[in-house]
Amino acid sequence: MVKVIDLNKVTHEMIKNGTWEFKNGVFRHALGGSIIGFDGENFYFPDYFSQKQQKEAKKKLEFVLGLNTDLEKFYSEIEDSKFAFLIREFYGLTIPKAPDKYQALVETIAQQQVSFEFAMRTIRNLVKLAGKKLENLYIFPNPQNILNLSEEKLRETKLGYRAGYIRHLTREYLEGNLNLDLEELDEKEAIKYLTEFKGIGRWSAELFLAYGLGKNVYPAGDLGMKRGIAKIFGKNPKEVKEKDVREIIEPYGKWKSLLAFYILCYDRKTETVKKRGKN
Repeated sequence: MVKVIDLNKVTHEMIKNGTWEFKNGVFRHALGGSIIGFDGENFYFPDYFSQKQQKEAKKKLEFVLGLNTDLEKFYSEIEDSKFAFLIREFYGLTIPKAPDKYQALVETIAQQQVSFEFAMRTIRNLVKLAGKKLENLYIFPNPQNILNLSEEKLRETKLGYRAGYIRHLTREYLEGNLNLDLEELDEKEAIKYLTEFKGIGRWSAELFLAYGLGKNVYPAGDLGMKRGIAKIFGKNPKEVKEKDVREIIEPYGKWKSLLAFYILCYDRKTETVKKRGKN
């Protein structure tokens, strides 16, 4: 684990869904039926956890927070490029991920065609409606919890048409038709498989693979990605196409998903500053 990782920056880019908190330097996450924590050096588990449970929980948090990311190596790869300034902007940032593949799927679908801020609100609404409260946090709802919600309740989440996709994919998942254990497939095979299901296009497939499985992929068609590239290279956002994004990012090989995430975060940050200026 590299000590350069900044938990404050990582949690700032996480989906604020009510299942975790970062307070007084400690990250706490409701997983399963327990709350586990990490303060940058030490992990915290319930007293009743066995050695095996502690090992599994630690591995889960390492995945969620990207604690095994070699950021120094990544920075050395981009320090002489147009992206060098991103090191100063986001020093210590890793790619946060979902602790569960089903959760990753739901949160990916919720982000379709809306801003990140709006998506977070709808996800948080869903978690509060269908999730179980544990102390001051919530456990992300399981598939059956979500299917048990009535149409009326689902409308309260403000998910809109995305609620229908989530219900459909949840049913497919529960019936065993949709397999989310795609670690052994390469990027193209996994995307081809996922996009056969209604509600999952290429953007969603790529985001799910990165967010839920930690694969080295990125949603090149994302508006924020194209806009971020445009800002960095001094182009008109309308001129930047998906193929342009891939041509720029692909040469970075094993670091392409992390670089893409930094670009996306840069776009979010600059757009937020722009909105504050207007207000």
